[in-house]
Amino acid sequence: MPPDNPLRIGILGCANIAKQFARDVKDSPAVRIVAVGSRNADTAAAFAAAFGIGRHHASYEALLADREVDAIYLPLPNSMHAEWAIKAAEAGKHILCEKPLALGSDQAHAMFAAARRLGVILFESYPYRHQPQIGALLALLQEGAIGEVRSMHAAFCFTVPNPDTNIRMKPDLGGGALLDAGSYALSLIRLVMGRAPQRVRADATWADTGVDISMMATLYYAGGRRAQLSCAMDCAYHRLAAIEGSRGVIETDYLNHTSEQASGHPYGYLPSRLRVRRGTATTIPFEDVASRTGSGFRFTAEAFACMVATHDSAGAARAAEESLDNAATLEGLAQSARLGQPVEVRPVR
Repeated sequence: MPPDNPLRIGILGCANIAKQFARDVKDSPAVRIVAVGSRNADTAAAFAAAFGIGRHHASYEALLADREVDAIYLPLPNSMHAEWAIKAAEAGKHILCEKPLALGSDQAHAMFAAARRLGVILFESYPYRHQPQIGALLALLQEGAIGEVRSMHAAFCFTVPNPDTNIRMKPDLGGGALLDAGSYALSLIRLVMGRAPQRVRADATWADTGVDISMMATLYYAGGRRAQLSCAMDCAYHRLAAIEGSRGVIETDYLNHTSEQASGHPYGYLPSRLRVRRGTATTIPFEDVASRTGSGFRFTAEAFACMVATHDSAGAARAAEESLDNAATLEGLAQSARLGQPVEVRPVR
């Protein structure tokens, strides 16, 4: 159920992803975009006009000072997340921060410490995470549809557009395949495994700019469980996960945004497959699992708004623990790829 009063959101920056967010959440009853801020007044004004936003500000600081803003959506480059999330918390704003939350555990801890100290909610945005399909996947796991999870594989690969100018190719802005695409795969692995791995082993191919253009990794858990992760920015689009259990298998595309139809969606959204095999024999067919479809931006914004409206401290704490585990694991994966050897992962609560 949407809250009685919509959460008033200000958008901190006018990147392309912010445009997609504004477009997809504008009709939600749970949130209302009331302002946008940019370092360029004309850019902010044009963004506000394009999406019917009432106010625009010529600086990030001015947006944070806007008393009509309850929360911010933070779509800035990865390297700027920590600085502006902490400034938003200091301004008394709740924060919906694009993934990956931070460039390492120290930043993530500082961000959550500021949010906790100042009484606001900090929430990492993974659009696929609040798709109804993921709720169905978790229900399958909880009911024991595939028994105990033994291992899983998760991949997210694409071809980076405009590599000469794309921020994904810039190490100083937090670029690279691991943070951009691998963070999605890791987020799903953490969701299924329920904890951070004990250690990781990663191998990467490096671009001329110094970022990882591709990476493959193995994550090791207690009891002999393992997960494998692959991500790349130099191959055809591919997004797929398989969860192998003692009594069955689940496969999913875990897409950010979903549609019931394979063609004709105005924004190009596609169906996202979720299927389960309940049993160990090759003769057992997979069952397709249907779920409600839509924009992952809207689903996530509404989940965030509900958490704020209900003062869901327990839910916020669970989400924070996931984010801290992922920050520590991403840090470990990057270190392992650089060193060429396994690295222990030690998230700090």
